[in-house]
Amino acid sequence: MKKVGIAILGLGVVGGGTYKILSEHREFYKKIHGVDIVVESVLELRKERALSLGIEEHKIASNIAEVCSNPDVDIVVEVMGGVEPAKTFVLSALNAGKSVVTSNKELFCKYSHELENAAKKNNCGLFYEASCVGGVPVIRTLLDNLQGNKILSMMGIINGTTNYILTKMSNDGASYEEVLKEAQKLGYAEADSTADVEGYDAAYKLSILSSLSFHTKIPYTKIYREGITGVNALDIEYGKRMGYVLKLLAIGKNSDSGIEVRVHPTFIKCGHPLAGVNDSFNAVYITGDSVEDVMLYGRGAGALPTGSAIVGDVIYCATHDNFNYSTFKNTASAAPSTKFVTNFESAYYIRLSAKDKAGVLSKVSAVLSKHGISVAQVVQEDDKKSNGVVPIILITHLTHEKDVNKAVDEINSGELANVDSVIRVVS
Repeated sequence: MKKVGIAILGLGVVGGGTYKILSEHREFYKKIHGVDIVVESVLELRKERALSLGIEEHKIASNIAEVCSNPDVDIVVEVMGGVEPAKTFVLSALNAGKSVVTSNKELFCKYSHELENAAKKNNCGLFYEASCVGGVPVIRTLLDNLQGNKILSMMGIINGTTNYILTKMSNDGASYEEVLKEAQKLGYAEADSTADVEGYDAAYKLSILSSLSFHTKIPYTKIYREGITGVNALDIEYGKRMGYVLKLLAIGKNSDSGIEVRVHPTFIKCGHPLAGVNDSFNAVYITGDSVEDVMLYGRGAGALPTGSAIVGDVIYCATHDNFNYSTFKNTASAAPSTKFVTNFESAYYIRLSAKDKAGVLSKVSAVLSKHGISVAQVVQEDDKKSNGVVPIILITHLTHEKDVNKAVDEINSGELANVDSVIRVVS
């Protein structure tokens, strides 16, 4: 029986989960896949952590050179996170002829071109299913199962932390600040939650997924990004009354006009399949020209769900001799021929604070009309504030981003109303 040796770089939550799955399922994999997968080495500076997992002391490496020079190691699993020293370690492994499995979305998003060049040069495999959407098999789906399609669009809830926060704000009516503290206490959010709540994490993942979907390099720097730090519980409540749920969406579209890629808070109609994806769950909604709509749903993070994706790549690598690489020229920048759409088309939720005077709504409507914006729905609340200001909520028909921005600037320059919130809408 073929024996395949594994090294794991980092024994944190995901690394520990990966080791647990590989150890507990060893006999199962031998029976089902005909391969004996053995953890031969781990790189973990906290020796007591490795020993607590049952790893033999002689398998605990103290540096990457020990891992790369170990003849029993065939596949290196990188679960350290961040760019350095992970990048140096992964390149060292590839240049030593070891295939690599990584869960590191930031590393892969920013440097996949360097990693892939090293993998090709040394005839190694490079696998990254766990870099996007945890245990949800979206990478393999795009690489294999949907290759018969031209992917037209994809929308995803691909960050569990922000989805948990928005779900709690919606269900409990709590403020962003309150829920963030709770998420940090429960371990859903890091002490420094910037990467999650400002949309960087989702942008890294969208860069990877959209590049695969549209067969061209989409650098994360080309992605419009807006986080959830400015989300107001009041807007979530008004949205619910109008039949919408607020989510941080990653959106990619490929049309004759070009490619548009964006991450931002979005109101979704309650009947949409993504509207019911709550708490830390993730989902990706893909539209292909032949298959039409497909949605993948599951745990977006965690030791075992992410470990499941990593082990899936390990087994695939262990049972395949030929490795596939990008279907596009993988470079640091986008190809010069790739067109990007920046003047997005969307419906918009606009909340205004308007003076309680006759004719204000008609004047606001006139400004919108001047910029080619038509209104699909209007709600004027009766709860007049003490300063004589009432809230007005508008939902527009499809219109363009630049037109909305011009209209908002013109409304805010007047004296009758002020725009408090603008949120994009998907029906």
